[in-house]
Parts: sequence; structure tokens; C-alpha cells
Amino acid sequence: MNRPGNPVRRFRLTKIVATLGPASSSPEMIRALFDAGVDVFRLNFSHGTHEDHAQRLATIRALEAELDHPIAVMADLQGPKLRVGTFAKGPIELKVGQRFRLDLSTTPGDSSRVGMPHPEIFAALKPETDLLLDDGKVRLRVVDCSPDHADTVVVSGTRLSDRKGVNVPGVVLPLSPLTRKDREDLVFALDQGVDWVALSFVQRPEDVAEARKLIAGRAALLSKLEKPQAVSHLDEIIELSDGVMVARGDLGVELPAEDVPTIQKRIVRESRRAGKPVIVATQMLESMVGAPAPTRAEASDVATAVYDGADAVMLSAETAAGSYPVEAVSIMDRIARRVEHDPLYRTIMDAQHPDPQQTSADAITAAARQVAHTIQAAAIVTYTTSGSTTLRAARERPEVPILCLTSNIETARRLQLAYGVHSVHSADVNDFNEMVQKAARAAHEDGIAVEGQRLVITAGVPFGTPGNTNILRIAWVEAE
Repeated sequence: MNRPGNPVRRFRLTKIVATLGPASSSPEMIRALFDAGVDVFRLNFSHGTHEDHAQRLATIRALEAELDHPIAVMADLQGPKLRVGTFAKGPIELKVGQRFRLDLSTTPGDSSRVGMPHPEIFAALKPETDLLLDDGKVRLRVVDCSPDHADTVVVSGTRLSDRKGVNVPGVVLPLSPLTRKDREDLVFALDQGVDWVALSFVQRPEDVAEARKLIAGRAALLSKLEKPQAVSHLDEIIELSDGVMVARGDLGVELPAEDVPTIQKRIVRESRRAGKPVIVATQMLESMVGAPAPTRAEASDVATAVYDGADAVMLSAETAAGSYPVEAVSIMDRIARRVEHDPLYRTIMDAQHPDPQQTSADAITAAARQVAHTIQAAAIVTYTTSGSTTLRAARERPEVPILCLTSNIETARRLQLAYGVHSVHSADVNDFNEMVQKAARAAHEDGIAVEGQRLVITAGVPFGTPGNTNILRIAWVEAE
């Protein structure tokens, strides 16, 4: 629980992302989720109408104004949905070894064939390619193919029904991640003022570049890594993105299950090295959709993401459609706090500091973490316009909060996703001494520091020059 009188103060550094939906749309529920620990609200454009999302966003902005505290909102685009067609007489039974055809016909299917209205898939198929249907429950192997059909043999699976999803592991499909629906949703989301846009179905760096051009700086871009092809271009995709998400659902379909944990760790490690926020998502507390407590394995899964150093962990159906949305957030909050108080956690974080670049900004930021530890400071303070100074501090994974002062409300909101960051939207300052006074006041008012504690302050002078961190100062929090 937050301290009375300080509803915005978190007692953990890892952030929580929660998805809104039918179970969590009322102002009362959104407020309860925030009080339980949500830092970022996700609007899932795979479900709901524009009116639904507009109402939820308006509720969040009203709560933000009431609390006088920035809240981040993420629009998650649906991306291409590859599915088979329908069957004339309902679900069919399959036998291993039988032949089965996929084609472009719109005629309802039977036990020997079904439509698959995606010529892009047929264009990319070759003999011996595997197709996974219904989240991998059915595996077909291509025997022969052409631009309008594929003859396959059933490798595994016994049942197939209408409109089940199709995955083509190991094949780069000639598809943009942005469908016509996604483009319409993107325009709407940007006009509504979302802070982050999550891009689905990323396969290549070019996919990220296409989305970035359309967003044109109006929101931060987060690439969802859910295709094995994207992992092959991990460094380039991270570089082009403002943040990434480990979307383990589709990764777990297209990759062997034993590969997913190591890939998760790799993505988190490389994202942190690049100083980009990284979210671990999908099925983290899945059983809490219908149960008031998680399984022990789920609790361990959340803890593993925190031990890995992820900026955030995410809830999907648990808060969007589950019966216990507030409880799911509360438990995730408790797990993260418990892990962060484990001495092993700090040992891991301190052992994995990325090497600083040979710049004065990186040198000062790395020194700020060390100074904060040595003098047992209450927080590291950053003053930023673009967010680069604060993200550099988060990259160091300090053991104290990062109090971010910024005159840019968009920056303040976006940074709520980053590890340890407590954003404060503040009027511009004229000089460094004024900034120090504002920092001490904000730290005291938001319950981050008490009188007599010290703050480690970094900033760039002259103000307003992105990435120009060149000052480090220690200040005391004094009574007004």
C-alpha cells in the first residue's frame, strides 16, 4: 500500500502495466488499479471500440489531474491476424499423416481442405515449411505449394475449428505490421494523446521505421518482439525503437518452449544495455483471470522478470477481463517489492551494469549511482526535457528512485514506464539553484525523502540541450 497522503509514491522500482477492458473500465476501478500499483495503462486495440478507448483515456487523464501526477497510456495495435476460414459442418477431426489442403477459396472447408485468405503466406511457402494452427495445437508440413494453395500433411494435432490462427515459424512474411485497421487506430490514438504506441507483428527493422515515420514523434514507439524473425534483428530493432516488449505468447508458439526463457533474458539484457525500457508480458498471472491468487509457478515467473532487471511487467486478461483485477495488480506489486528487497537482487543488478559510453554524460550518470549508494541518498534527481538524462540514469538500475523533473508533460508521462522513475511535471527553471530547490521540495512532498536526507542531482547546463548531462551535485532536503 502507498503511504497515506502520498497515493503516487511507489515502493518498488519495477513498473506495472495493466490492460483495461470490460472488467476495468469504470472510473472507480481505474482509480483502484492505480492505487494498487499500476504505472502504465494499456489500451488493447484488438478489442473494444474507439469510443471505449476514448472514455478510458479520458478517465485516466481526469485521475492524473486529480492526483497532479503523470500517468502513462499505451495504445497496443492489433497487427495482422492470420487465420483459416470456416468449416461447413463445424470442427473437423484430423489424423497424423493425412493430407490437408489450404487454399484461397472462400468456400467453407471440410475434412480435406479449408480456406486461408492470405496470399502473402502462400507467396512465402516452400516445401518442408511448417505451419502452426490454433496456437500450435495443429502442425502441418507443406508438401507442395503454389501462389494459391498449399498441400500439407498433418504432423500433429487432432482437431481444427473455424478461424483459428496461423503461424509460419522461420519465414519472413511479406506483410506490413500495419493493416488498414491499425492505421486508422493509430491516427485515433495519436489524436487522443496516448504516450506509447505498441507495434505488433514486427519482423524486420524496416517495420519499425515505417511505424516511426507515421507516428512522427507524437508518441514513443514500443516494438513487440513476438516473432522469431525479429529476434534475429534484435540490435537494429532496439536501436530504432523507444522501448520493447517481450511478447511471450506468440514467441512461445513459434519457438520451442525451452528457448523462450533464454530469449527473454537476452532481450531484457540488450534493451537495458541500449537504455531502452523493456516490458515482459503475457500470461504472467494467467490463473488470476478466474482465481483470487496466482499459482506458485506464476509468482516465480513474475519474480524472474524482476530479477532479470525488466523495466516493467504486464497484466493482460488478468485486469482486462478477469474477476480479480485489483488483486492481480496488488500481488504483482508485492512480488516485485519482495524481490527488490532480496540481497541477491541487488547483487545481480550491480553485477550487470552496462559499460558506460566514453562521454561526460555517461560518466556523470554512472558516478551518480555510485555516489547515491555511498552516501545513502534518498533519490537520484534528473532534470530533463527529452528524457535522455533520465533514461541514462534508469539504465544504471540504481537502488533508489529516480526523481525526474521536466517541464514537458509528454516526457513526464512516457518516463513512467522506465525503471525507478518518479516523474514530476514542473515549470521550467531559470538556473541550477532553482532546480535544486524544486527537486528538494518535490522529493519531500511526494514522500521520496524526508528532512535531513540527501539527494544526488544530475542535469545538463545550459538547460534544454538533450543528452548534455554535465553536472552532479549533492543536496540536502530541508524543511520549508
